[in-house]
Amino acid sequence: MRGGLVAVAVAVLMATVVVGCGAEEDLVVAGTAPATPYGGPLYVPARNLDEHSARAVLAGSGAAGRALECDGDIYSGGVSDPWSEGDGGATPEEGLRAYFDMEQPEVPRHGYRVEREKDGRVLYSLDVDGRTKVAVVVAEDREDRPGWGPESSASCDPAELPESFTASLEMEIWTDADGRRVPTTEISSSAGSAHCDWQEAHFLELGVNQDRRMFARDPEGVLEPAMLNAGYDGDVPLPDDAHDTGYRLGDWRLWLAGDRSTAYVRTPDGVEAWPLVSDGMGCK
Repeated sequence: MRGGLVAVAVAVLMATVVVGCGAEEDLVVAGTAPATPYGGPLYVPARNLDEHSARAVLAGSGAAGRALECDGDIYSGGVSDPWSEGDGGATPEEGLRAYFDMEQPEVPRHGYRVEREKDGRVLYSLDVDGRTKVAVVVAEDREDRPGWGPESSASCDPAELPESFTASLEMEIWTDADGRRVPTTEISSSAGSAHCDWQEAHFLELGVNQDRRMFARDPEGVLEPAMLNAGYDGDVPLPDDAHDTGYRLGDWRLWLAGDRSTAYVRTPDGVEAWPLVSDGMGCK
């Protein structure tokens, strides 16, 4: 966890979202009230729990975390640091803009709706199918915070955000066998870092909490051999003990070895063996 907002995903956010004939979409829209609008307090003191868990994120997310309607666990959240004079806005909407300028959150930058206003605070919600997936509480003239600005914010897993937004992220969203998007805390993948010259490699993270593992695709051999528990192989038969996980990404289908040491990705061209990444893997 870091100061201000908690960031638990590595992703690239487009600076603006442009549609149609170069018109930027509205940050705040009229929207439609959800079936169950948030009725709780707009200020909840944040608590710091010394643990890495959804419970800790919720405790540190103030009122914004309570306003979410996630299908799964809360994904990220926190309270903002104080801002100086001139950083805050003259209106609640300018306070919401200040949130994006100050925090650079990995969430959509348009389509928010005023869900509730009370005692110098405004709750902005980004809804998907009538349920709040991103919540931002802005406040006016709080201690060491002149003008309108962000007080607390929180979001659900990226898999619950609009596909039009997640398509702009480096993080890839997998689906299950029925086509439902799977939480990134359960499975996610991405191309390797350009900073490390690993663009030709691909990494897959699978599992939750202490059982989370990372596998790698390395057809060009850009990874050091010591980084992998075995070699990558782009054409292998499926072993008898491999099972179909049901996870899909486009035309990739993920199978897993019985001992979970190798991920087998079935493609239209065959089966690839992605080895387990060694603990402590990193680049200089």
